[in-house]
Amino acid sequence: MCVLFLRLFFVKTTRSLSLCSKSAQSLLRLITARGHGARAKNKEPMDSNTLYYSLDLVSGSGHALNGEQRAALQTSLVLLKKNYKFNRVMFWGKILGIKEDYFIAQGKGHDELKDKQFLYSFNCMEWHLLPPADDAMVGEVSRAAKGRFMGDPSHEYTDYPLKREGDEATEAVELIKVTEERRLAVTVHLIDEEVSVVPRGAFNRTHLGLMNNNRCFEGLSHAEAGKLENFLHFAKPKKLKKKLIQEQADLDPSIDFLDPLSDDVPKGQWSLQLENASSVCVLRSLLWMGLTFYHVPMTPQHGYVYFGYGCKNLDLPFML
Repeated sequence: MCVLFLRLFFVKTTRSLSLCSKSAQSLLRLITARGHGARAKNKEPMDSNTLYYSLDLVSGSGHALNGEQRAALQTSLVLLKKNYKFNRVMFWGKILGIKEDYFIAQGKGHDELKDKQFLYSFNCMEWHLLPPADDAMVGEVSRAAKGRFMGDPSHEYTDYPLKREGDEATEAVELIKVTEERRLAVTVHLIDEEVSVVPRGAFNRTHLGLMNNNRCFEGLSHAEAGKLENFLHFAKPKKLKKKLIQEQADLDPSIDFLDPLSDDVPKGQWSLQLENASSVCVLRSLLWMGLTFYHVPMTPQHGYVYFGYGCKNLDLPFML
């Protein structure tokens, strides 16, 4: 009887301990998950803190950096933020060249939309500011620069314009010369202007007209993440004022001040997919092939990165 009593006591004690250990493990998982969620709210996309995590989410498109480049970026982005007095600095992408590749970083000031500058590097450690792109520079680059990037900022592209006099074409004396550094500035500007993406509600506009990061943004739901109209162009709106009054009545002025991707022409230039067992929403641009946007539903985590040749897909209307 004593032996039987001891066995029953041992079994009950073992079960109680196992239940306690399972409860403790569940509690530990809950605390850890909440801790990760709280820290994720304070992290910015593609900055030094979330660089590894963000690159892993877009790795399905074949975008990757080796360990040396990741380590160098994680250190140099912090130094860029301090030296140039940016509010935040993000890794923007990589433009592939024939001789060398350009690594691009983006620094932002008080206004997320207007106060931004781009820098480029060859080794992810030494950075150089890109000149701001204007309409005149865009016109010169579109006429002179053709083909792939060489990987040399001092390389010059030359255009031989033609002046038409009646039915005869005579070659003009004045030549248009554009350095690759200026072409790089224009290409980065156009990509960021045309295909940069943010989820709806991630940014809000203050009464002073400044656009800031929305700290109350908790992420899109899984149902919202599957609709293209819930993603916006992170650029100055061009089509918002052209909407009908009835359509503008349903918009929230504090968050609906950007153009949605669903209004883009031609239709079908965005590929929307749910990856990693529908835990990550991934958008890919077919106009600037190489740009990938990610968003984790029900979390504020989102960002985009560009890996490509810096050439616009002008054949897209004929491919759809």
